[in-house]
Amino acid sequence: MKIEMGESLFYSWLRHVKECQVVQTNWKPSPSWQLQNEEELKRFMDTTDAHFQNKYGYGIYKNNSLSQLLLQAEVDALGLSLSDNGVEIYAIDVAFHERGLNYGDRQETVMRIIKKFARTALCLIGYFGVTQGEIIFSSPKIHNAIINDLEPCTADLNAIFLENNYHFTARIIANDDFNELVLKPILIASDGVSDTSELFMRGYQLINMFGNERRPSRQNERQSSRQRTQESEMPQQVSSDTLSELKIGKIAQTFLREALESGKANDEEINLMRKKDYSKSQFGIDFPLLVLASDKFDSKRYYAKPLMIRGVQYRLCSQWYEVSANNDRPFLLAWLDRHDALI
Repeated sequence: MKIEMGESLFYSWLRHVKECQVVQTNWKPSPSWQLQNEEELKRFMDTTDAHFQNKYGYGIYKNNSLSQLLLQAEVDALGLSLSDNGVEIYAIDVAFHERGLNYGDRQETVMRIIKKFARTALCLIGYFGVTQGEIIFSSPKIHNAIINDLEPCTADLNAIFLENNYHFTARIIANDDFNELVLKPILIASDGVSDTSELFMRGYQLINMFGNERRPSRQNERQSSRQRTQESEMPQQVSSDTLSELKIGKIAQTFLREALESGKANDEEINLMRKKDYSKSQFGIDFPLLVLASDKFDSKRYYAKPLMIRGVQYRLCSQWYEVSANNDRPFLLAWLDRHDALI
């Protein structure tokens, strides 16, 4: 079986960063499936075909019929995240081209990516009956000339989605964004993952395991340290872009847990965190942030993994939300920022 590292990378990204309970790589529709809303899909196909032909001279479908287009469909990684907020769906195509993304010439490359976006949307509408989700094309290296052509086309497609009452968002993740939005969040979320089927994660953990072997000798290290700039030796703040990809629960379980266990909150604040009112005012949550592991409490409201603060075992609240009516995210990020816990 052929295994692509890009697909393995996004398999882990969907599971641990986007917290998708269902993830499939190399998703393809079955010809035996009943297609929904066929006339609606044909109209959308005609609309997008006419728009890109008239505005850019792009024949994105190359005279393919709807059935031909869907038979060609394949999504490298598809994820479903189910929560109290409903179902979030992510459909991702990923391409690794060492010398920069290239599907032929510059125009052909742009047309193929727009076609991938539109075809994936047609699949989600026709086979899943959904009209919202993120449709992502990602590559670690795309030349600026292609990005410059691709960005207005992607914006146009997103506008067409809205005009047709589809709440899809087509996104390009490439170059520096690939590092900030994909690689860094995965590495943050990798702690405790031991699934041998996740090849990217296992590869990273293997390198990390022998990281000390790659360090220079003590003498060479002293010599090289003189050449390092002060900036490179400073601890790096986790960027807002990286944090934006992590769900609030993952931020709480990673950064808040580490901050509390490392002593960034004093005894007085730890005691206040056991009170509902304080937790509401400081974190926006409706339950005490901390409970003693030895006390009686509603275990459904707290993470199973305990945390140790100055020799005392606690459980951390799991009831974090980030919807318009109840958004705890600004509270949590503000606390972490005040306590220098995002480094």
